[in-house]
Amino acid sequence: MEPRIKVLILIAGNLSRSPRPEKEATTLARAGYGVTVLHLSEGSVYDRLDADLAKAGGYETISLVLDSTPLMRHMRRLRRWLAVRAIAIGLEDVMALGPGRALLARARTHPADLIIVHNEIGLWAGRQLLRDGRRVAADIEDWHSEDLLEHDRHHRPLRLLRRVEGEILREAAYVSTTSQALRCALHQRYGGPMPEVITNSFPLQDRPRPQQPKREAPPAFFWFSQTIGPGRGLEGFFPVWARLSAPTRLVLLGEPQGGFADHLRALLPADLRQRLEFLGLVPPPQLPGVIAQHDIGLALEESSIPSRDGTITNKILQYLNAGLAIVATSTAGQREVLRTAPRAGLLLDNANHGTAIAQLNSWLQNRDQLRLVQQAARTAAEETYCWEREAPKFLHCVNQALAKA
Repeated sequence: MEPRIKVLILIAGNLSRSPRPEKEATTLARAGYGVTVLHLSEGSVYDRLDADLAKAGGYETISLVLDSTPLMRHMRRLRRWLAVRAIAIGLEDVMALGPGRALLARARTHPADLIIVHNEIGLWAGRQLLRDGRRVAADIEDWHSEDLLEHDRHHRPLRLLRRVEGEILREAAYVSTTSQALRCALHQRYGGPMPEVITNSFPLQDRPRPQQPKREAPPAFFWFSQTIGPGRGLEGFFPVWARLSAPTRLVLLGEPQGGFADHLRALLPADLRQRLEFLGLVPPPQLPGVIAQHDIGLALEESSIPSRDGTITNKILQYLNAGLAIVATSTAGQREVLRTAPRAGLLLDNANHGTAIAQLNSWLQNRDQLRLVQQAARTAAEETYCWEREAPKFLHCVNQALAKA
């Protein structure tokens, strides 16, 4: 029998690269909703991963493949290039962000009772769907108009993004975001109903670090992202790492941009360069196990970027889930986490590294103490920061949105 209530989830990229919408889709399907995820395709490898996730989660996916020929790919890139250049003369169009119109056109044909939009292109499409009279909810995982380093913002349609964010926050059936800090910042800027806080937490994983045997090898710091590049806080951690008294390793997982891996090595003393390791990207289902093979997770967000300052990212919550001790920069979002779980890690003071170095040396010289910090991190995941606790909040938001006239 066809489900009575249909939910469409709209995202810009592949589902396998978007853990937050994937958790939503799985949760809704298990609650009995008919769920479809509509997304733009980034390539056949990711499409196969998407299909596997959808089969396991019990929902459907619609993959929009935009570039079936090299000529179409060239034309789309040309249109985006022109849209980006037009920003300099005051003309702002969604094409500067990507093919939002294709996503919108397909969404308009779907008979969903509720459409949940993600990412900046999804938010733009959501605003148009609201104007069509559709029931739309939105998830603001990042503050798109206040994201990125300054030199990366010059070719962004910032006025368009702010208009979209404001309208969505005031008119959507509900808006969710990742932290109390970002919730308050968005409300202060745009007004409207207060967003709901649903953190970026994950289902509790098996075999976290504290449940594994003790290892004699030097402890390993770990950091991950899709890309390894500037503005991610890595360079700021190197002076701390260089002053530690015990040998450690630093493992970075992701795709280095250009010659950035060599740039990072050049910043280090010779004896540390051989302890810096790079891992390639792994399929999302494998990432929790990879994280749990390490000891201390680095959550090095930039507080000077409002989006990075306010949000609680995947990183710190996946480290808690895997039972890694936390080293975090002092952003508003990460202070929020460590106020809830003060024994799970430490905050870096960029003006004075001495306290953090002393604390890290204490962990490294006393593995039992490090183990206690790791156990506190895992306990924080079990008691607060896990999807098992966030899923009921998400379902409540959906139920309330559907109940509105």
